[in-house]
Amino acid sequence: MTKELDEVIDLLDLEQIEQDIFRGDSPAGERRQRVFGGQVAGQALVAAGRTVPADRPVHSLHAYFIRPGDPTVPLVYIVDRVRDGRSFTTRRVTTVQHGKTIFTLSASFHRGERGLEHADTMPAVPGPEDVEPTADRLRRLSGPAAEEYSWRSPIDIRYVGPLTAEAARDRSLISSRNVVSLRADGELPDDPLLHVCLMTYASDMTLLDTVLLAHGISWTDGVIAGASLDHAMWFHRPFRADQWLLYVQDSPIASGGRGLARGEVYTREGQLVVSVVQEGMLRPRELH
Repeated sequence: MTKELDEVIDLLDLEQIEQDIFRGDSPAGERRQRVFGGQVAGQALVAAGRTVPADRPVHSLHAYFIRPGDPTVPLVYIVDRVRDGRSFTTRRVTTVQHGKTIFTLSASFHRGERGLEHADTMPAVPGPEDVEPTADRLRRLSGPAAEEYSWRSPIDIRYVGPLTAEAARDRSLISSRNVVSLRADGELPDDPLLHVCLMTYASDMTLLDTVLLAHGISWTDGVIAGASLDHAMWFHRPFRADQWLLYVQDSPIASGGRGLARGEVYTREGQLVVSVVQEGMLRPRELH
C-alpha cells in the first residue's frame, strides 16, 4: 500500500467523540485552499455507515457542498438517524466547521433483495495496462512541474481519452465524454464500507474535468474557477476499490455558470456497479 493511500484510509477512520458525532481531519501539510470535496463526502459516508448494521450496505447518497471546507481545522460530522425500516435505513449527516454547516449528506442503506435485473453494457475500450499512466503523460506535457501531482495521488487514474490539458492544446481532441480506469493504489482490507467510501472519494476527482474537456479548457489555464455544488451516487452491486474499475463520464450540458456531469462505473468483468451525477460551479475568473 502506498503512503498516499494509507493516509487516505487514516482520514476515513473517523474519531467518534459522542454518540452519532464524529471528527475527521484533512491531510497534514495539504496546500489546498479548501478541503477536497471527495474527502468530505467519503468521511460523511463513513459517519453514516458506522450507525447502520453491516448487513445493510449503502445504495445511494445525495450531497450538497454548502461552504468551502477549511483544511487547517477538524471537520465535525453529526449523524441524524432519520429512519430504521424493515428493509431500508436512512441517515442524514451534517458537517460543521467554525460553527457553520459546510456540507450535508443523505444516505440510504438497503438489505439486499431479489428483483428485476438489467444493466447498460460496458463500452469496449483499452484495458488499463494498455493506457499510459497519467503521471507519464503529465510529465511530457508539463515537465518537472508535473512531479508533485505524479506522486501524491492515492488513486491510480489512467485516462483512456485526452486530458483536459491535451484538449486545450489540440482542439480536435475536444469531447464531452471522459473515460478513465481507476483503482486504489494498493491492497485494501475486506471492509465493504471502506471500498464504497474510497469510490466516493475518487468519484469527485475527474467528473468536472468532463465539462472542461467539452470546451478545450484546462484547470491550469486559469480561465475557470470551479467547485462542486452537489453530488449523487447509487451503488448497485458490491465491488472492490483496489481492483480496476472503468469510469465512463459525460457532460450533457453546461449553462448559467454551472456544468453537469454523469458517470457509470464498471468492473473489469463488465458489471455496472455505481452511477454518479454531479453539478459544479464553473465561473469565468473575471467574474469570480
